Amino acid sequence: MSGRTVSSAILVLVLGNLMATLCDVLIKFAQADAAVFQFTFFRVLFMCLVLAPFVLSQRVEQPFAGLRLHLVRGNLWVLTSILLVISLAQLPLATANAIFYTAPIFIILLAVVFYKEKLTAPVLLAAISGFLGVLVILKPSYLGWGMVSALAFALALAVNSLLVRKLPAGQSAMHGLLIAQVCALPLAAGLAIWEGGSLSWAQIGFAFGSSICSVLYSLGCLIGYRYVASSQVSSAEYSGLLFAMFAGWFFFTETIDLSLLLGAALIITPLLLLSRKDIALARQRKRQLKLAALQD
Repeated sequence: MSGRTVSSAILVLVLGNLMATLCDVLIKFAQADAAVFQFTFFRVLFMCLVLAPFVLSQRVEQPFAGLRLHLVRGNLWVLTSILLVISLAQLPLATANAIFYTAPIFIILLAVVFYKEKLTAPVLLAAISGFLGVLVILKPSYLGWGMVSALAFALALAVNSLLVRKLPAGQSAMHGLLIAQVCALPLAAGLAIWEGGSLSWAQIGFAFGSSICSVLYSLGCLIGYRYVASSQVSSAEYSGLLFAMFAGWFFFTETIDLSLLLGAALIITPLLLLSRKDIALARQRKRQLKLAALQD
């Protein structure tokens, strides 16, 4: 699975999303919302310990380039981790994941504001449809900190994703991830000390397992998007919602009702259509370049 072909890149991304779903399952099993800062600290610590041997074995000329940006991204990661634990503790797995998929919509809208990208009619319709999907999924029993945390998680994740564009050129994603996690340690440790809670050994084990899954997901994204145009494979990311629905039913006996299916369709379908449009445009450009080369 080199990721050098479209089919292998899609397979890598699907496996990566399977790891992301397993990460959510482990976090939900941990039931760590009573000591969320402790749990977050251990996740940050374990990610540093897992990443360090692989990253430090590589020689980098400027290992701390972009340190301020990594500091911002690391502290944002602490926030997203806390919001993730809260939302998964209070919402069904599939429902939480459906809300998480509003992150690409936030990315599109924030890119218009901060990167002056063009807001086209299809993009605007995708944003409106996505938020309508959230309203469809909403139930009176879901209204509360769980739903707020899920939406806030998607927004913070979108901001962190957009900051990736400002990372120093030539710095690997895994190296950047390690530096960001190291920068997150002081805040995570401070919150854990302030909280003063405690975790069982089983919960610490779940924190370790979820950290491994997070690293594997990040590695899957690194390989999946490295050699192939993102527009050709990004739709594979939505396999995560299918995994979440199955995992919720299998591990937590959650029911999949019509409102969840309809809401998920309203969120994901426009994004899939946008992805297909990008693929068509990329193919059209290739054909134009080939024709231009033949004419020359």
